Amino acid sequence: MNKSQLVEAMAEAAGIPRSAAGRALDGLMSAIATALKEGDTVSVIGFGTFSIKERAARMGRNPQTGKTIEIAASKVPTFKAGKALKDAVQ
Repeated sequence: MNKSQLVEAMAEAAGIPRSAAGRALDGLMSAIATALKEGDTVSVIGFGTFSIKERAARMGRNPQTGKTIEIAASKVPTFKAGKALKDAVQ
């Protein structure tokens, strides 16, 4: 399912126009991104939790040359599915 299909499904489920569902989805994604950027976690009971994990710097290998390179530390967004979502998928 891509974004436009998700917007259409949201509009149908909520009984609202597609434009309103699109704005709602854009607002949701923006709010989650902003919260994660500020270091917060976003928990939606029954759905899941969005959070940030820190990856430590590590040594890697360039596959073309075989040389060892240093991979910098980074922050990555993560999602942990909630129980209701896990149960719905099974």
